[in-house]
Amino acid sequence: MATTEVDWAYELAGELLSSSLPRRWAHTQGVAACARMLAPLVGNSAEVLEAAAVLHDIGYVPPLVATGFHPLDGARYLRDVHTAEDRVVRLVANHSYALLEAEERGLRDELADEFPRLSDPLLVDALVHCDMTTTPDGLRTTPRERLHEILGRYGEDSVVGRFIRRAAPHIHASVNRVRAAAVEVDVEL
Repeated sequence: MATTEVDWAYELAGELLSSSLPRRWAHTQGVAACARMLAPLVGNSAEVLEAAAVLHDIGYVPPLVATGFHPLDGARYLRDVHTAEDRVVRLVANHSYALLEAEERGLRDELADEFPRLSDPLLVDALVHCDMTTTPDGLRTTPRERLHEILGRYGEDSVVGRFIRRAAPHIHASVNRVRAAAVEVDVEL
């Protein structure tokens, strides 16, 4: 039986995250569950969305950390070690407005050159929605509460704090676009 990209993603992410970063694994599973709910919204890209949701935080795993910027580290690992599907890799690299954080870290050109953003705005917004409406423990939350939690965890003046404040309006806009699209196709969020 052939393994799908989603099956492979769960296997890989489970191996990498479940024992070394169990809370991150709980978050990842919650993000993936949200992605499955959005399958009718993204149609033929449902497997791409779910695979990216499962893999979006693997760059936090200590052996994969090269730059300290998890979207870039995770995407490079997926591209170089596993030759994962290009759209999955690019979603991981650019999830949740990573380009803005890359600017804060002096990595914007590297990220943009190696992993151009996808030209499918609904797919990009769907991953933002799933990530930013899931707590670190994998439970549903509001984007406002999630952003507040991130600021509390990292601090207002940290690289992540500066990034998340800049990204907040974009994150809210993505979530609102997904909510509006979900209403149109009768997907309950």
